[in-house]
Amino acid sequence: MAFRWVFAEPEQDVSVRTLQESLKVPFSIAKLLTLREIETFDAARFFFRPGLELLHDPFRMKDMEKAADRLSKAIRSGEKILVYGDYDVDGTTATACMLLFLREFGVEAEFFIPHRFKDGYGINSDGIQRAAEIGADLVISVDCGITAIEEAKLARDLGIDLVICDHHTVGKELPDAVAVLDPKRPDCDYPFDGLSGAGVAFKLIQATVDRLGLAAEMATRYLDLVAISTASDIVPVVDENRVLMRWGLEQLNRSPRPGLKALLEVVKQEGATITGTTIVFTIGPRINAAGRMGDAGLAVELLISKEPERAQSLAGELETINRKRRSTDSRTMKEAVAKLEKEYDLEALSSMVLHNPDWHLGVIGIVASRLVDAYYRPAIMLSSVDGKIKGSARSIR
Repeated sequence: MAFRWVFAEPEQDVSVRTLQESLKVPFSIAKLLTLREIETFDAARFFFRPGLELLHDPFRMKDMEKAADRLSKAIRSGEKILVYGDYDVDGTTATACMLLFLREFGVEAEFFIPHRFKDGYGINSDGIQRAAEIGADLVISVDCGITAIEEAKLARDLGIDLVICDHHTVGKELPDAVAVLDPKRPDCDYPFDGLSGAGVAFKLIQATVDRLGLAAEMATRYLDLVAISTASDIVPVVDENRVLMRWGLEQLNRSPRPGLKALLEVVKQEGATITGTTIVFTIGPRINAAGRMGDAGLAVELLISKEPERAQSLAGELETINRKRRSTDSRTMKEAVAKLEKEYDLEALSSMVLHNPDWHLGVIGIVASRLVDAYYRPAIMLSSVDGKIKGSARSIR
């Protein structure tokens, strides 16, 4: 489809002139800043120089004291912990963040990522049962859990404490957990609700480092993973996220982890400057491919890997999976377009619902997004799995 661009203009030229004078920059720069609602010297300084001192106090998040107290107790007591993540980039990077942090203290920590096709999204009973099987005292969910009402009850019945770190929309009821961290909680006064799932996990790490009486810098060593999640999850790169991205990118370029270094070598990007674009179009899709096509645990293993040889093997495996994902994606798109042209009159219909029992669940969401871009209609793509129809929906504004 053809797009019609509407160029924004500042409401008042006087505010642009005022900003131009205070910053001593060309009018065009001041105009662009004003369009981004940056209208003062201090706001511009934050935009151009987002220092770590500008991160918000993690204890302003509802339930953070409970969460940090429980996690620091588990670390001091040497309890067994299960980190429960999600199968996308945000979930796998958040899982890696928490695992690496816990293992620095010698904590016996394992992870569980639900299988996209067998388990579906979010905390499920199999994951809680897995925690019981390994004798976990505490489960920390990252990038999921805000709707896990029944699963939280199951954990409590099994004598397992649950701390939830999520950033998704809150339902009518909160899970009955030791702590529920989510800046989108209506009763949460945290000053920024645009964090990624890994961003919320990072805030818990920050608070726990404080509770343990350690140097604040210990938490910031995971900002490379937080930056990958922030860019890949398409959360707004403003406020605190701008700080996390700036310092995460600095870390990625200065000293990439073995797994990320191996991944960049595989795609012939080693030594190149890593930007948000690199993450969105190169690193993110390859991490995401594991969960889209099957086992997201491979991505976590890559991110936490410390041995170069193991990292190279995992990076090669992810690249192979990503190539398969792209091929499946391309074939599904062609089939969907052919189905549309044969069966639909888009002049008469305002939406499209397409079903093929053989379409891969891992790519139909991507294809639905491309159909929306191509036809500017809401698109629902459906496949059949074990006698059930499952799908993904995408819409226009």
